Amino acid sequence: MSYQSLSPIGGHHDQIAFHRTELGVILSIYGRMVAAGEWRDYGISCLREVAVFSVFRHTAEHPLYRIEKRPKLRGKQGQYAVIGMDGQILKRGADLRQVLRVLERKLIRAID
Repeated sequence: MSYQSLSPIGGHHDQIAFHRTELGVILSIYGRMVAAGEWRDYGISCLREVAVFSVFRHTAEHPLYRIEKRPKLRGKQGQYAVIGMDGQILKRGADLRQVLRVLERKLIRAID
């Protein structure tokens, strides 16, 4: 989902944002990871090219994972990606649920 906002010079520019249904999918796994004691905080950034959902173990550190939405990549590698703390792309694709499965495998290990 994108929406219009005013830029500092008075023009319009698009910002990329997560749709409500996308946030529902993301927050579902986020809640399970919080319950498992793995994650503690998150942040959302809506920029011109990308929307980012960042996941933190502690508030004052770098994100453990970034879930990114880049609509320009929709026809190529897929608009969704999970990126690790080191910047490595762990999974990329067109289906958000499929992409987030890389994090669900970590949830299974966390509970064991």
